[in-house]
Amino acid sequence: MTLHPTLLPQNITVFERGWLSSNNILIRGQTSCALIDSGYVTHASQTLALIRQALADRPLDLLVNTHLHSDHCGGNAALQMAYPALMTHIPPGLARHVSAWDPQALSYSPTGQSCPQFRFDALLMPGTEIRLGDKLWQVHGAPGHDPHSVILFEPATRVLVSADALWERGFGVVFPEMEGLDAFEDVAKTIDLIEALSPSIVIPGHGPVFANVAPAIAYARERLRSFVANPAKHIKHAVKVLLKFKLLEVQSQELSAFVNWAQGTPYFLMIHQQYFSELDFSQWVDDLIADLVRAGAASRDGMVIRNAG
Repeated sequence: MTLHPTLLPQNITVFERGWLSSNNILIRGQTSCALIDSGYVTHASQTLALIRQALADRPLDLLVNTHLHSDHCGGNAALQMAYPALMTHIPPGLARHVSAWDPQALSYSPTGQSCPQFRFDALLMPGTEIRLGDKLWQVHGAPGHDPHSVILFEPATRVLVSADALWERGFGVVFPEMEGLDAFEDVAKTIDLIEALSPSIVIPGHGPVFANVAPAIAYARERLRSFVANPAKHIKHAVKVLLKFKLLEVQSQELSAFVNWAQGTPYFLMIHQQYFSELDFSQWVDDLIADLVRAGAASRDGMVIRNAG
């Protein structure tokens, strides 16, 4: 976990959490304190400890989720239990599934990921503003990585919370494309929106805070062009990201158990059937693991696979 205080206004603290949990953004005001995104469930106790240490005796008043992927809202339930008066705001797209608590529709069951049930109190409607700390932040729709994601922009300081719409080196997996839906154009429009906002500082969903925004936008556009030209490249990249996510969670596992997990995970079965059905499933997963090992993202010791990198 890394703190990034140097680029930011004094009232904003970013807990950079690596890649299993999203970054957490704590914004303190004179009368209230807000947190943007709560990380993955296996890190929930650490998230709570970080917030308690940063706030000392002050309560956490508001929790905001940029989108509802498990690595951004997996700590919601723990924070709601620790702070009973906590108000939680989420984007509107999946609100009905949160109300009914449908892990299938929320993508948790299909991807083999975990997220404890949480509640919400209000919606983050694109085109509106929300008070975080002492300032009003603009809420903008940011489809692409997730069709229901939002980004948050504070125009006075020009700080942007970009979630997974823009990182210093790229952007998050475009999940709708994996499901056969056209979403690369949405990614392009969201990048255009970010450029039009002209942020001076970007707090991404993963990775360090950065101020060199123009090169990041240029890199994201080039990466997008490569995916548009070769959609299969994006699909293969996305599957490896999901495998790496699981490795980050379990750290090490027998190869046979890891393959069995993938074979029992509906998202992997869907991708295999739709894009790689000519390959044996076990061999397909084994080849993907070999790619992760070559990239230094995993290691293999006989029949055990371990997280690395």
